[in-house]
Amino acid sequence: MDKTSSHPTIELKSPSCEGTLRDRFSLGCHGGAKMAAQAYAMGRREINQHFNIRNAKLLAISFVLVLTAGHGIHRSYGGGDTCEWLLSSGRFLGENVWQPNGCMMHKYKISEVKSCLMNKYVTFVGDSRIRQLFYSFVKILNSGAKEEGNKHENISFEDRSTSLKVDFLWYPEVNNSMRNCFKAWTEAAQLKPHLIVVGAATWSIKIHNGSMEALTQYKINLTSITPLLEKLAETNDIYWVLQDPVYEDLLSENRKMITNQRIGLYNDVTLSILNSSARNMATKVKILRASKLVAEETIAGSLDGLHLPETTRDINAMILMNSYCNKIVKPIDGSCCLPRPPLSLIQKLTGCFFIICIMSCIVVTYFCHSWRKSKSGTDVESGEEKKLATASLSNSEKLLLSLSKLGLIMGYFYLCDRADLFMKEQKYYTHSTFFIPLVYIIVLGVFYNENTKETTVLNREQTDEWKGWMQLIILIYHISGASTFLPVYMHVRVLVAAYLFQTGYGHFSYFWKSGEYGISRICQILFRLNFLVVVLCLVMDRPYQFYYFVPLVTFWFMVIYVTLGIWPQTGKKDENGSCSPYWEVVFKLLGLFLCICLLATSQSYFENAFSVWPISTLFEWQGSLHEWWFRWKLDRFAVLHGMVFALLYGALKKGHLLSEGKGETLFAPRLSSFLLFTSVVVFLTYSIWCASCKNKTECNELHPYFSVLQILSFILIRNIPGYVRSVYSSFFAWFGKISLELFICQYHIWLAADTKGILVLLPGNPVLNIIVSTFIFVLVAHEISQITNDLVQIAIPKDNYIALKRLLCVAIFLLGILALSTVEQLNK
Repeated sequence: MDKTSSHPTIELKSPSCEGTLRDRFSLGCHGGAKMAAQAYAMGRREINQHFNIRNAKLLAISFVLVLTAGHGIHRSYGGGDTCEWLLSSGRFLGENVWQPNGCMMHKYKISEVKSCLMNKYVTFVGDSRIRQLFYSFVKILNSGAKEEGNKHENISFEDRSTSLKVDFLWYPEVNNSMRNCFKAWTEAAQLKPHLIVVGAATWSIKIHNGSMEALTQYKINLTSITPLLEKLAETNDIYWVLQDPVYEDLLSENRKMITNQRIGLYNDVTLSILNSSARNMATKVKILRASKLVAEETIAGSLDGLHLPETTRDINAMILMNSYCNKIVKPIDGSCCLPRPPLSLIQKLTGCFFIICIMSCIVVTYFCHSWRKSKSGTDVESGEEKKLATASLSNSEKLLLSLSKLGLIMGYFYLCDRADLFMKEQKYYTHSTFFIPLVYIIVLGVFYNENTKETTVLNREQTDEWKGWMQLIILIYHISGASTFLPVYMHVRVLVAAYLFQTGYGHFSYFWKSGEYGISRICQILFRLNFLVVVLCLVMDRPYQFYYFVPLVTFWFMVIYVTLGIWPQTGKKDENGSCSPYWEVVFKLLGLFLCICLLATSQSYFENAFSVWPISTLFEWQGSLHEWWFRWKLDRFAVLHGMVFALLYGALKKGHLLSEGKGETLFAPRLSSFLLFTSVVVFLTYSIWCASCKNKTECNELHPYFSVLQILSFILIRNIPGYVRSVYSSFFAWFGKISLELFICQYHIWLAADTKGILVLLPGNPVLNIIVSTFIFVLVAHEISQITNDLVQIAIPKDNYIALKRLLCVAIFLLGILALSTVEQLNK
């Protein structure tokens, strides 16, 4: 190249900036990073400006109104009911897991089936496919039953313990023989089946070689039989099973004429006759269409192309069982064909109270607005208009407004999980349904990070962050049904223990520092913990123990209060201004440990301690204290671990053995490295143990002793490095501030059927449904949190004497509610 060329060399300096190309590259990188940081900050500000919490709540209200109206119109104008959805539609969630559209199917146990079918007579009438369904039905009653009967003869099964009889009658064609059978039942005074399952067509196709004359005769015969079926349907349940498809490639030569096209023609005839006749009838024959849909997905697994695989037949038998028995057994996790529960007296009184509050709020708001407007008009010249216009609401107006908003929210709760307006579907766990949302929230949590205001161990921002990401994981765990995957189950058990650990740590730290044991403090904590749960117990007709975490936390708070509050009071300063000596606190904690061990030695001893009314009413679930015993025992040491940690942390801090400055490691460098390495090893070892654990029973036995190692490991990993301790996720912290409301609200407006299923606001699109229902659910939880904070300021005064009087009044009110509930239960 010519030396006189104008091309720059690598050492040529820029006219606008001193330095070599390397300097320019360095500046460019630095400037690019700075621009990226500015763009990041601007992006966050832009999002927060246009999508604030107020606008989000208005959007959520719009969603609720539109969805409520849409579901109401759909139900009123031909949308059908859950029984019809069960029998006519559905899809596979996974292998052998059938999901009816819009409702949950219960998997019946032998004891439940016997309870439902006691003293009943069930008959299956039809061909070989109906015989298969008969055997699947019988196997629900007796899993050891074998298909040993003659193929072309009647078969009978009896269960003498329940006086139950199940028959299969061989009528492979819809003809006069089948008609005479039904006619005999219509004329018989006794021995009439309570449940009849009918289906036949493939035999007619086979013996008549698929001729159209046979189809015409089938139509004539079915038309003559239909009036008999309708008469039987007046007092009995009649199910007509549509013909399932065949797998034509596997059919033998003598069955080649049984094609899916011909089967479709017979099904069309059946639907036209039964549906047209039923339109003008008060009662009708139920048509089992779902069997055909199930078979379309599974017929490829047939051995001969005609008969269904056993697992498919089991699904059809379970559909029949749900259709007939749900209204009798009323399973919690089966919403198909489940009648709406009647309103209890307490629910009616609660509803009237909220209606009065809402109407009063409207009236008061209208008159107050008119008065203030007129008042501001008369005081314009005195300069008081602006002051009056912006006057804050009085406590009575705030109380009325808060209760009115709460009443409307409770109405939404009732519509979601009691009124049978919205649909419900069952859970089905796959690794993707749990871990993909988990990755999403981790990314969001990292995106929204900020510097902490203080860098102490377990500061407020850090504990809010901790509560937030734990709560989000628990929510994903619940909606994905991940409890069936043991490693995830055990890690979530640690998260619950960590909540209780924080309960012990937080309350111990407060009492240790403040020495405040006034009644006002107790009332505030109890109100915040229990207000929403008590309201839901009244609205949703559920016992207190149903929301198990709140009774657990409430119990342990009272234990902490009593343990530290008894003489000598922990944290209470003496005349010299010094606090209680450490040995007194250690003695109290040791006494608490012994009491826990004593209660844990015997379930009967534990239950005796909680068997006195009204305590027994609070802690019972379905008439038993077993659930309370299980929950209490599972994390019985977690709160004590938190209290001990708070004590040791205070001692280390007092001895100036911690370095909590910004960017500083928590301990000396060598000790910090050793503890950090040990914590990581322990953390990973626990996870490996969870993966190798054989069953839940074995894991739960060891969990109370090992969970604290995982919790302490996390605390050390989170706090030893100074740069980690100096930042927190504002995204997780936001959820942490409403973690209690999120945990409680999920029971009814995110999950469904008392957490057994998933609420369906937008059917047909599971992903969009989860997005919309989650959006509404989170904002409802946030609004309830604000309502609770407003009410606690009004309801709980700082004066201990007034707070004590109000506490007694609330106690009397709750005792009255418990007494009324007990009387109502006894009268059922």
